[in-house]
Amino acid sequence: MPRYHSAALRRGRVAEISRAYLITTTCAERRALFNDFTHARTLIRTMQEADQAGVVKTLAYVAMPDHVHWLFVLLEGDLASTMRTMKSRTAIALNRLDAAPGRQVWQAAFHDHAVRAEEDLVGIARYVVSNPVRAGLVSSVRAYPH
Repeated sequence: MPRYHSAALRRGRVAEISRAYLITTTCAERRALFNDFTHARTLIRTMQEADQAGVVKTLAYVAMPDHVHWLFVLLEGDLASTMRTMKSRTAIALNRLDAAPGRQVWQAAFHDHAVRAEEDLVGIARYVVSNPVRAGLVSSVRAYPH
């Protein structure tokens, strides 16, 4: 089993308010938790709560079976606390739903890409939402519910 070096992923991480970020985070042991419709909707609801709280403005997301891609503009706080909150709330809700207290839902780390001003946000959003097509889960973006 590969070892993930979350400290190496954090090294040099800087969060800027009003910058767009593409975040990827993976389920523990690459479990396909989000194959379950209710699980995927729980994750999506948690991300929407971050929008409603004014922490982020979501531009695009996709809940893949064992990971999530989330493109957002950071409005307040920092990436680490935003992701810690999203992961924690999702894990609590999923573990309550499945009667699995203490189950590790997420890998400790996440990958972030700060979108540079010259990058195409629409192109990155298309990349995010077309992930299920590239993975062979569906033949059309419209056919994927998450």
